Amino acid sequence: MLRLFLSLILLCGAATLVDAAERRVPAETGALTSAIAGALPGDVLTLEPGLHAGPVALDQAITLDGQGKATIDAGGVGSVVTITGSDITVRGLTLTGSGSDHDAIDSGVQITRSAARVLVEDNDILGNLYGVDVHGPKNATVRGNRIVGRTDHHMNSRGNGVYVWNAPGTIIEDNDIRLGRDGIFVNASNDGIFRRNLMRDLRFAVHYMYANNSEVSGNISIGNTLGFALMFSNRITVHDNLSLADRSHGLMLNYANNADIRGNLVRGGAEKCTFIYNAHRNLIYDNRFEGCEIGIHFTAGSERNAITGNAFVGNRTQVKYVGTKNVEWSYDGRGNYWSDHPAFDLDGNGIADASFRPNDLMDHILWSQPAASLLMGAPAVQLIRWSQKHFPASLPGGVLDSAPLMRPVLVTVPDTIAAMEAEAMTAARNRKTDDAPFDPLASH
Repeated sequence: MLRLFLSLILLCGAATLVDAAERRVPAETGALTSAIAGALPGDVLTLEPGLHAGPVALDQAITLDGQGKATIDAGGVGSVVTITGSDITVRGLTLTGSGSDHDAIDSGVQITRSAARVLVEDNDILGNLYGVDVHGPKNATVRGNRIVGRTDHHMNSRGNGVYVWNAPGTIIEDNDIRLGRDGIFVNASNDGIFRRNLMRDLRFAVHYMYANNSEVSGNISIGNTLGFALMFSNRITVHDNLSLADRSHGLMLNYANNADIRGNLVRGGAEKCTFIYNAHRNLIYDNRFEGCEIGIHFTAGSERNAITGNAFVGNRTQVKYVGTKNVEWSYDGRGNYWSDHPAFDLDGNGIADASFRPNDLMDHILWSQPAASLLMGAPAVQLIRWSQKHFPASLPGGVLDSAPLMRPVLVTVPDTIAAMEAEAMTAARNRKTDDAPFDPLASH
């Protein structure tokens, strides 16, 4: 009996292996829908080159593989591929022709809350309202896709490249995202990893809302309105990202607390390299803020942040601090590098011999009374600034760096990315100068 029982187990296993197979799907009317309906768990449906009609729905563990030569076109109805099952892979396809319903979140790929362990990789997801909608599943991965959105509406009326909602364990990596509204929009979703994505010609590259215990690393934002907007989130790690030629802000922390912000570069074009608004207990270190109108705008009671090891290079105003408290910007005897600090280091320890204040009383007056800028060349103003420089006790509250660094942190930019940055800077110079100023907090 035991031998018979073991034989039956082996036969059942063999039958399963035989049934789960690669199945070719011709580019013919109805062929893809029939193949999906007849597929067994574990099947790989290889779509032959050409156009396949969508939309399609996947509810069991199968793989759709276009091998880089097949297209699924939904014809302007719904989402091109809707995934409701688990252990499903969609790869190597061109996905296009979604509908235009924001309420339904019509997408190139829509992953619903009943799904889990879904992989969407190496696809061209082109011209859909949303690229990929990760709407409630667990442990989904979106990897190596080229996502190009629409331009047929005003930017705020378009869909996002990748939209993540309440989807713990999501990984979004190595995607090239362009056009549409936001590159990656994350809302009410924890424990995610968002890394090594390239995002261009968008409103926000990464837009975070209520996303805790997450990582944003190695991403590149070029020529967007705002690079990385991190809002209402706790315990996030943001490291080794590039914001290049983003127009408004490179990095914004708004009600973002207990974050680890390190090794990021914001360079060129931005009104503010970094905007810190009501953000507390963050560690901000070894970043480089370069060539902006304002290096850091620091306001709204942001407290107990450690700001150390950063480089402030060639910003028109290095720091704008709206407040009267004295705020120390060094930590454990290590401050920041300031390109406008005429520093000396007689003992050769890498720390400047004199402390540095990036702002004076006139800065505070100009921030509160912009009309006072008409007096900037007046002898009285120059006398006030001379007095404060030589008699520091007369200075108002503000940022003080007691241990400025002699050398800036360096963040390298690959040549191919630098070329894209130069292109974005040229486009920015050619853009109309009468555009309305952008307020990133207006919609929140």
